[in-house]
Amino acid sequence: MVGMTERKPWDVPFESWIERQIRLAQERGEFDNLPGAGKPIPHLGDDDELWWVKNKLRAEGLTTEALLPPSLQLRREVQRLPGTIADLPSEQSVRDAVADLNHRIADYLRAPSAPVVPVHRVDADAAVSEWRTRRPDRRI
Repeated sequence: MVGMTERKPWDVPFESWIERQIRLAQERGEFDNLPGAGKPIPHLGDDDELWWVKNKLRAEGLTTEALLPPSLQLRREVQRLPGTIADLPSEQSVRDAVADLNHRIADYLRAPSAPVVPVHRVDADAAVSEWRTRRPDRRI
């Protein structure tokens, strides 16, 4: 792509200059044998305007929840906490999970961002108590 580093002359309109650069590159064969040549652009006809966002999230192994503001993400984590801790093996692991969540809640509360949604710290003793009541009897 030798010509692409060339500067646009001041007296040539942008569109004409760009079209010329493309034409010269085509003549040099710089667009030959590119992947996807001659194929339709994926998702061009889709009705979903956010297809590229969804593809990026999928590629990164994330859910659409990653797009939520921090306050809503934390609130959802608090709501899902009983299910999250249900299979943890020990009381200490439950306390560690609650401590980690509370640490992130405290960080958010120090510098909240919009939208400000009330998020409260979780009582570790209450979480452990609920964990105990939901666990099947695992005495050995």
